[in-house]
Order: sequence, then C-alpha cells, then structure tokens
Amino acid sequence: MNSDIRTVMWKEARSLFRQRGSRIRALLTLLTPVAFFAVYSPWSAGPDWATDPLSIIAAVITPMLIVTLIIPDSIAGERERHTLPTLLASRLPDRAILFGKAVFSLLIAWGVTLLTLLLALVTVNLTHWSGKVLVYAPTVLVAGVSLSFLTAAMTSGIGVFISLRASTVQEAQQLLAAFVLGPITLLGPVVLIVSQTTDLDLIDRITRVDGELLLASALTALVIIDGLLAFLAMRRFRRSRLIES
Repeated sequence: MNSDIRTVMWKEARSLFRQRGSRIRALLTLLTPVAFFAVYSPWSAGPDWATDPLSIIAAVITPMLIVTLIIPDSIAGERERHTLPTLLASRLPDRAILFGKAVFSLLIAWGVTLLTLLLALVTVNLTHWSGKVLVYAPTVLVAGVSLSFLTAAMTSGIGVFISLRASTVQEAQQLLAAFVLGPITLLGPVVLIVSQTTDLDLIDRITRVDGELLLASALTALVIIDGLLAFLAMRRFRRSRLIES
C-alpha cells in the first residue's frame, strides 16, 4: 500500500509542473504566502514575532491557502483532463489513490509552512538584531508545527470531498475557498465589532485564558475532525461512483 501511495504522490508531483503555465503558477502559489508571512509580517511585528500569536495565525492560514490551490486538481483536474478513467482502470487500490492525492497536498502545504516560519525567524533576526539570536517560544513553536500539519490535513480532507463532486478545477477551488477561507475573512470584522461592543471585563477574561489549554483543545478538535474526514473520505471514494460521474 505504501508503495502505491508513493506512486500516486509522484504522479501528482509531475502533474503539478507538467501542464502549460503550471510551473509559474505553482511557483507563485508557493511564494505568495512565503513572501507575506516570511518577510513582511515578521518585519512589521519585530522581535515580538517569536512570541506573538500572529506567527501561529500564519501557521494556520498558509497551509489553507496552499492546499486550496492544489487539492482541487486531485479529482476534478483528472475529470477535466479526461484522465480519470485511465487512473481508475489502473491496478492502484482506491485508498492508495485517495491518500496519495491527499497526502501530497498535505506535505507540500506543511513543508512550505515550516519553511515560511523558519524564514520569518531569519527575517526578524536580520531586521531587528539585538545582539542575540531570537527563537520561537516553546508554545509558539509547538503550536506552529502541529497546527499547520493538522490544518493542512483538514483542508485536504475537505478539498477531496469537494473535488470528488466538482466538474472543473475552478469550480472546486471556488467552493473550497468559500468553505474554508470564507469564515476566516469574516472573522476580522466580527472580532472588531465584538471588541467594540463587549464588556471590557469579558474581553480581559478571554485574553487571560491559559494558552496551553487553548492549544490542547484546538489540537484535540482538529485530530477528531481529521480522523472523521479520513473515515468519511474512505467511505465516499468508490471507483463505481466516479466512473458514473
């Protein structure tokens, strides 16, 4: 099974750069969040970047953006290019196809996110040098590494479901972006409104919530969600259904 999964991942890697114009598009896809979260954000935040929750937010948003641009091509792209019947006619097991495509986008997103966090730390040290090397606080480091992985897994799981039903890559990307990034877009104005209308004592109590407890709760919730998505994806991914679609 592992060799079959690696075969699908190798195929996905070739497909990412093989199509016309996709090399530049793939490169820009990877460089855009890196440029923003690895250069601009840490440069603006200064030394506080190593301990600020903003770096954790970057570790969550970056894999979402990358997966949103990669995973829709997993099934919808095969269907659009009329290569899906050939893939389904291969000897590869259903689960190898499913996990190979999902894990590929997960690892790309997670790898780019970890690289982004590392480059952000380099940016902070270069632009705000104070005589000693700044490193991430332990909680921030654990949160960045773990949340980025689990968030990428969650987005990949959701993306697979959408890609299974979408007829084109563009349709799958739009649906996934609306489903995953839509709530994040709305979160900013909501937080602003709440902060202006809510009692200050309540806000103060919220900001004093134990960070480690909050992180543990978020990780537990994501593990449950990811496990549920993997289980449902295995139930939903069937050759017979895809051939008929």
